[in-house]
Amino acid sequence: MSTLRLEDLKQYSDVLRTRQGEAINIRFVEPRDTEELQHYFRSLSTRSRYNRFFGAISELPKGLLSEFLDVGARERFTVVATKMVDGFETIVAEARYAFHAETSTLEFGLSVDDRWQGHGIATALMKNLECRAAALGAEHMFGDTLRSNETMISLARKSGFAFVNHPDDWKLVRFDKEINVAPKDIPCASWRLAALSRQADSPSASA
Repeated sequence: MSTLRLEDLKQYSDVLRTRQGEAINIRFVEPRDTEELQHYFRSLSTRSRYNRFFGAISELPKGLLSEFLDVGARERFTVVATKMVDGFETIVAEARYAFHAETSTLEFGLSVDDRWQGHGIATALMKNLECRAAALGAEHMFGDTLRSNETMISLARKSGFAFVNHPDDWKLVRFDKEINVAPKDIPCASWRLAALSRQADSPSASA
């Protein structure tokens, strides 16, 4: 896997586009986002929060909030999708992912603000996560969702994921996808930096 330089999180940011062409910034969460991130989850509808966490919560518990903000701990990462709204940087979506080196897999979950659903943000974020997974050395990426979450199931299907039964919980369904992105495309900062790092570390680089 690549070594991320977590002392400079901004270098791993990407700019994506909605279906309407609006710019969405994807970046690692930072300590300054604490209140805004909590506000984001409080603003989600009850159904969206339930679908995201498989249970009824009104906000992130203190322990979970700390985990969301601790980027890189135990190979777990949180990214936020932000957009300028009325002059303020506003979180409109989030994703959390974990790299499992022993299985070369990346596990993820995401949500989009109810007011911004239908703009193609989730689709763009899924593609960005695929690139970030490749940068970490993942060969597959997967997620779990409730069988009743038709929106997420539809998104995963359109994004090329295959569905399997969840190994532990009959209420959930798992979707899995092989990472197969052409290296020459390098469609995100994470992969581009990882490629440069590998190039610098290769024996031929100093020849």
